[in-house]
Amino acid sequence: MRKGKKFTIYTIVTTLGEEVALVAVVRWGLPLLGINIPWWGLALMMAALAVYAYITYWLCQKALCKKAVVGSETLVGIEGKTMCSLAPKGYVQVHGELWKAVSADAHLTKDEEVIVVGVNKLTLLVTPLHEGNRNSEARG
Repeated sequence: MRKGKKFTIYTIVTTLGEEVALVAVVRWGLPLLGINIPWWGLALMMAALAVYAYITYWLCQKALCKKAVVGSETLVGIEGKTMCSLAPKGYVQVHGELWKAVSADAHLTKDEEVIVVGVNKLTLLVTPLHEGNRNSEARG
């Protein structure tokens, strides 16, 4: 059974359980405390709970279907900027983080736009942005 289908069944079952618990509390528990809620009030609470369950289901389903993005390998293809000259080693800023970097084939100056073309352990292999675009166009 697919993950999405299991999640849908689980959500329906738990929502029905919550609705039954709400009915039990409102019809039998609250009257013991001297609190009486009319049927229409119970119906409104059940509708509100159903709407809440649908919204959370929709948001969670989107999160479950999203592909996990972790690891330094996900940086390949991302643009960055050199923080110092790379001849061939130095530092680049990618997504606001500093990374050790090695220039693939050129001497790069400070504040030059680069693209990540590979990762070796925790060191990024970069090329100038205009060269990275040419390489990807040649492949495509």
